[in-house]
Amino acid sequence: MRIALIGSADFGKATLEAFLDRGDEVVAVFCPPDNPKSSKLEVLKEATIARGLIPLQFASLKSPEAAQALIDSKADICVMAYVLQFVPQELVKIPRHGTIQYHPSLLPKYRGPSAINWAIALGEKKTGLTIFRPSDGLDEGAVILQKEVLIGSDDTLGKIYFNHLFPLGVKALLEAADLVVADKHTETVQDESQANYEGWFDANAAQIHWGMHITQIHNLIRACNPAPGAWTKFGEHKVQIYDCHKHIAQTFGAVKGKPGEITHITLDSFFISCHGGQIEVLKAKGAAGKVTGAELVQELNLEQGQIFG
Repeated sequence: MRIALIGSADFGKATLEAFLDRGDEVVAVFCPPDNPKSSKLEVLKEATIARGLIPLQFASLKSPEAAQALIDSKADICVMAYVLQFVPQELVKIPRHGTIQYHPSLLPKYRGPSAINWAIALGEKKTGLTIFRPSDGLDEGAVILQKEVLIGSDDTLGKIYFNHLFPLGVKALLEAADLVVADKHTETVQDESQANYEGWFDANAAQIHWGMHITQIHNLIRACNPAPGAWTKFGEHKVQIYDCHKHIAQTFGAVKGKPGEITHITLDSFFISCHGGQIEVLKAKGAAGKVTGAELVQELNLEQGQIFG
């Protein structure tokens, strides 16, 4: 089939290569405009050129020039894979079979740009991906295909995305494109009563409050690993915590120390008290970059009884 692709980053690159490698004809690749502050090519643009194709870059996809480029491509279907620009309905309706888009959640839950972070941070036991028809509303279009992914008790953002939602997402886009072009797909309107929207999982959302319950803190740290990195303060130092274990106290009286207090230091890690137990810090980031918990102890001269936060 004739594919038009709108995307960016590694996910856009992987999607481009997947369609080409199975023999489809990619007739247009829309990439973000160049970053004037960087001399490095955007990943999808670089892959497009490497495959002998000419990347299309428009300051706005609402422009007549962008629409004409898609018309000229005579694409059977357009595929949206990690899109950073607004795509108007006038554009998505141009291909003969319209446009499909990937989103890393089970829509209508977790609409928005940080869907995986929020699902982990809020303690969900499963998430997934959705292939849907893009509309002018954010992640509100009719659902074509969904795949579920379980979230393990120690799974991080990186593991859920790179091990599951990334590769499954690329395969799902191919599967959905085949269904749509063959007219064998169904389109299910999203149930607005089940919908929720979460904004960017930014630095404010990533701050650790040691008075929270240990499960909430553990979920937050997992949701921010590897980005944006759950953080706390130690004096004037900002410390980001990545790998950790949670140690839940079996009884109320078994909780040691005050919230944020260093209760124990080992050869490999250190423990911070919180409501309901202790977080064991295995990997963190201080002024010297990412280090083990033990290395951070040396860097900041940490001692038992000192307080984070």
